[in-house]
Amino acid sequence: MQFSQLPRRTRALTLIEVLVVVAVLVLVAVLALSYLSEARRNVLRLDCVMYLKNDGLAIRVWAGDHNDHRPQNLSVANGGAKEFLAAGNVASYFQVMSNDSFMPFDLTCPVDRGCTIAKSFATLKNTNIDYFVSPNPDNSQPNAIMFGDDNLMVDGTPIKSGVMNLWTNRSIAWTNQRHRLAGDVALFDGSVALASNAGLTNLVAEPGTATNMVVIP
Repeated sequence: MQFSQLPRRTRALTLIEVLVVVAVLVLVAVLALSYLSEARRNVLRLDCVMYLKNDGLAIRVWAGDHNDHRPQNLSVANGGAKEFLAAGNVASYFQVMSNDSFMPFDLTCPVDRGCTIAKSFATLKNTNIDYFVSPNPDNSQPNAIMFGDDNLMVDGTPIKSGVMNLWTNRSIAWTNQRHRLAGDVALFDGSVALASNAGLTNLVAEPGTATNMVVIP
């Protein structure tokens, strides 16, 4: 006589086991999102570097057409932007170079979602710009700063729009709004560096003067 094999009983998961599985899935999802977020941030940071390189290229092209003078070295009467920067008008400074190798989106850090890209250079305003400008770059210093992320702090206080001095005896740092306590700066030699707070302090002190003047849009 043959007996048919009875089906095995499947043991149901306990509530604790279900909760463990759910917790593991949630953890995997969080780690995956964190990885994707960090990867996207790194891509956007590379875009920021590219934009600053384009800005630096534009100023070198412009200088090549003006006897090696940069817009901040020439008066408005001579086609430059010296008076514009002295008044804190960063938009007009970039408008002077609007025909040279860059576009309005090159003036906004892609990590800063709160900054609106200008539709054209004709409508460009300071609020469409994420980068400070050095009004007095030292041609003899290859590591002198020309442009950089404008999310700066001095003595722990975020700086405001306008012309200001970065004194070497003050605490200069980045806010955490864009590149996580770091920032991108375009140097006179055409390179772009991701500078930590300590690196920024060193770059400010590089020219050997007590202060670096910057114009914040």
